[in-house]
Amino acid sequence: MDLLIKNCRIIDESKDIFGDIYIENGRIVDFGKSIDVNCKTINGANLIALPSFIDMHAHFREPGYSYKEDIESGSRAALKGGYTLVNLMANTNPIVSSMDIVDYILQKAKELDLIDIHQTVSITRDFDGKTIEHLDNIDGRVKFVSDDGKGIQSNRTMYEAMLKAKKKKLTLILHEEDEEISTFDSRLSENIMTLRDLYLAKLTGARIHLAHVSTKESIDMIRRAKREGVSVTCEVSPHHFSLYDLDYRVSPPIRRKNDVEAILEGIRDQTVDIIATDHAPHSLEDKKKGAPGISGLETSFSISYTSLVKAKIISINQLSKLLSAQPARLMGVKKGRIEKGFDGDLVLVDLDQKVKVDSSKFLSKGKNTPFDGMEFYGRILATIRRGQIKYNGGIEVDN
Repeated sequence: MDLLIKNCRIIDESKDIFGDIYIENGRIVDFGKSIDVNCKTINGANLIALPSFIDMHAHFREPGYSYKEDIESGSRAALKGGYTLVNLMANTNPIVSSMDIVDYILQKAKELDLIDIHQTVSITRDFDGKTIEHLDNIDGRVKFVSDDGKGIQSNRTMYEAMLKAKKKKLTLILHEEDEEISTFDSRLSENIMTLRDLYLAKLTGARIHLAHVSTKESIDMIRRAKREGVSVTCEVSPHHFSLYDLDYRVSPPIRRKNDVEAILEGIRDQTVDIIATDHAPHSLEDKKKGAPGISGLETSFSISYTSLVKAKIISINQLSKLLSAQPARLMGVKKGRIEKGFDGDLVLVDLDQKVKVDSSKFLSKGKNTPFDGMEFYGRILATIRRGQIKYNGGIEVDN
């Protein structure tokens, strides 16, 4: 698919220029001034072209919980939010502990042809907290393993999993929660597991990625570990740096103001590597029963742009790095930057338009969000994957 975007402002982690972008056969082949090609054309005047976003942490619930979300509804929500690649967690039913389930999910994504999907495999088989032999059967399509939703409680299991992951060149995505402690002190629960896993990663040399970091102490420990050469990256979620002192059920919980301030400082000084949604859709009934999570794909960009760029915490280039370039590097894909030879995955946005969150209009089946009714800046007008417009929120195309 060939596509030409004319007269737009082109932004990624390292550039902010005006010009055109030409995508041929799914790849960016040129960008700059005065590109003229006879193909589908978008007038990008007054619009920003960014690399499409990549979510390191999402839950699509299929197989097993498709009443909450399925691969199609999750993919359409991703596109509306500007995402063309998502990394799915393993807590489906059955749990993703075998390549058979990976094959099912990847084949479904291929047939739908909406977004690209990477499927994470569980660290322990069926989340049993102890068995890791199934990791020997993982093939090269799997880059990450995680028991997200559950912390690995056994020190020995975590140690052995790190050794095996290092041997197989896998990155462990870690949900930091000590379940014995979390019932009475969720902060201590996160902090003590973060400390343990940073120490084990330093000892073993394993690559770890800490999910949904939410406390000041964890940010401080990660900053120190990076200085010591530990192979660690981390992510934060929009609800953890834009909300505080709010009683809305999510795991880990929404924290205090000083935690938000610490996360913002971590974003500013690049301790934080990635913004990930932790998209966790639930039915209304399940949410009423206390299921933790936020449906986050469709609101992530506008919340992040308003909370970080409009608030002058970071630049738009740095936001692009957090949403696109850094997750692309961690996933090892040629996405996340507007460069020749990279995938033609782009998002067109109007940064001046306000967006009022209306969960009833979410494309996700999950309408669970604490942001309902709030207003943010940054409307997504189109999401393009390999030169094909997969989501059109109000742009005209000249054929």
